This record gives sequence, structure tokens and C-alpha cells, in this order.
Amino acid sequence: VQLVESGGGLVQPGGSLRLSCAASGFTFRWYAMSWYRQAPEKERELVARLSSGGDIVHYADSVEGRFTISRDNAKNTVYLQMNSLGPEDTAVYYCNAKSSGYDYWGQGTQVTVSS
Repeated sequence: VQLVESGGGLVQPGGSLRLSCAASGFTFRWYAMSWYRQAPEKERELVARLSSGGDIVHYADSVEGRFTISRDNAKNTVYLQMNSLGPEDTAVYYCNAKSSGYDYWGQGTQVTVSS
């Protein structure tokens, strides 16, 4: 099983980034996919979750209206479009796959919002 995140980097306040998470080794379409983040000295927090069918979505209040999670089951990939980024969004972003007791994590990608 592998979850490989990409797309992180340094961006100025107000900018945008698109994170990708490529999955392999399991039946992607059966899994709810989520993005979490962890800032320095803070606990890991849920950013967004998308159901296996793509019809149920949940966002953290702090990103509602700015971030969009989506999935492409044909490509076994989940995305996180992040707009209007601020310094408070600086964190390591992790991809998560969960289904029926199975719980997989990626290695994370760093997002730094700074001028």
C-alpha cells in the first residue's frame, strides 16, 4: 500500500496550491479519502474528507470556502485545491485512506505560506 503526496511548496499569502495523492496497493474506490495537516507543535487535524462515492464531503471550518477536495477513481488519486492561502495554513499535509478498519497514511508534503 502506498499513498504518495505531491504539490506542496512555498507560496505567498493569498496564493494557491493543488496537492495530489496517488494511491496504490488497495481498491481506491472503496475508501473514503481525507487530507489532514499538522503544524509545528500542534496536533494533526482533519482538513477535508470525501466519501468513497464522492457524494459526501466534510471540511474543517478553517478551510471551508477556500479548499476543495476531489477524487479521480480512474487515476486512483485524490486532490486538494487550496486557495486564498494564509500563514495559518502552513503545515505538513497528509493523505489518508480509510475503510472498514483499514487506515493508511502518506508520508506528507510540506506547505509553507510566507512572503
